[in-house]
Amino acid sequence: MAKFFTELTEPLKAFIAGQQMFFVATAPVTGRVSLSPKGMDTFRVIDDKTVAYLDITGSGNETSAHLEENGRITVMFCSFGAKPLILRLYGRGEVVRLDSSAWDDWIGHFNPEPGMRQVMVIALESLQTSCGYGVPRYELVGERDTLRK
Repeated sequence: MAKFFTELTEPLKAFIAGQQMFFVATAPVTGRVSLSPKGMDTFRVIDDKTVAYLDITGSGNETSAHLEENGRITVMFCSFGAKPLILRLYGRGEVVRLDSSAWDDWIGHFNPEPGMRQVMVIALESLQTSCGYGVPRYELVGERDTLRK
């Protein structure tokens, strides 16, 4: 059964810290939804109501355009391990680009990566967990090294 939260709890933070990937969804007012998988240790919990991720080149930049248009963003973490759980973070996103005066404040939360282009800062509005019982189990083989090469 789904449970709703207004902020991150310590168990939810621990769940996030244990995940190797996450998914980001945004949409313009009209048009298609953008849904992207992310990884490479690029997600950070800043506090109970704020998260951020380092956005890296390798795909289009629809997320940035959608956030500029309307700010809506959903981040999903999904356990592929023994203990099932799905966590969705709903919020309003802000794009912090390399040329922004806030860049130095935000980039310090991350390890430098090739292709880093912006930090997506998300003010959380609500959170939802669900069981994840129908999600298959997978084991991590390792990160891809293609982008870093």
